[in-house]
Amino acid sequence: MKTLELPQTDLTASDVVVGLMRINDMSDEDIRSLYAASRDAGVTMFDHAAVYGGWHGCEERFAAAVALTPAERAEIVLQTKVGIRPTAGGAYFDFSYEHILSSVEESLAALRTDYIDVLLLHRPDALVEPEEVAKAFDELHAAGKVHHFGVSNHTPGQVELLKKSVQQPLAFNQVQLSITHANVITQGLVANMGGLDQAVDRDNDILNYSRLNDVTLQAWSPFQKGFFDGVFLGDREQYAELNDVLEELASAHGVTPTGIAVAWITRHPAHFQVVLGTTNPQRVRDSAAGSDVELSREEWYRVLTAAGHTVP
Repeated sequence: MKTLELPQTDLTASDVVVGLMRINDMSDEDIRSLYAASRDAGVTMFDHAAVYGGWHGCEERFAAAVALTPAERAEIVLQTKVGIRPTAGGAYFDFSYEHILSSVEESLAALRTDYIDVLLLHRPDALVEPEEVAKAFDELHAAGKVHHFGVSNHTPGQVELLKKSVQQPLAFNQVQLSITHANVITQGLVANMGGLDQAVDRDNDILNYSRLNDVTLQAWSPFQKGFFDGVFLGDREQYAELNDVLEELASAHGVTPTGIAVAWITRHPAHFQVVLGTTNPQRVRDSAAGSDVELSREEWYRVLTAAGHTVP
């Protein structure tokens, strides 16, 4: 498993991150098995959010099942997210000073820890007031309750607006990325090409902004076809050519197609972290094995075009 020295932080972490949004209904034994498999595979970073599993549900389940000792806690990086508030009719966003502080306190209690290594703002809040975010971050950082900060699904402009007031580095941005949902990468290949959907800039160039500003991008839903449309792995009805290429490369590199799907993301020089959503220990092992595969340029572009993306 490759590890990364994460820019703008003092953290070193695995480039595969295990996301824990689906563990709420798992048994303690199954959660422990998932965690143990992750650690054995070299995973050192685990991703939560206040809204996962109901209100702090997955955080609570993780802490209760795993019961980390202080020494074990020091060996891993815990990341959680704040800002989405569930309601009976759906959800709304809240980056207010009061909510950030209260949600973090609840996350600390749920996770049974004294500090959070990384706190992300969970999607953009249209009503954000950067001064309130800055005030909350200052208090949390000064108290040692949060060590590092970032965002998820934010455009460069939204990040710059926050930086107008926030003093701490916004060192992370979690964005959706998979081989088939790859506009964050593929748009730049066909810039200025009229009439091509791939040429549409949907994120104000998050990729190059992040590379220029030392922001670590975290790829969520790395196996999804689109926005929770199911996985492309094994889908021969829609992605037969892609699966053929993934299987061929998997055989050549001694991993699974899952591993190649991870390797395709980690091959990019932006040094993405890959955030898994699986609860399957074997999928974690397969993904971790892919972290060690270095695809050639030719192999990387073969995967890209097999997924249907245009290379002019």
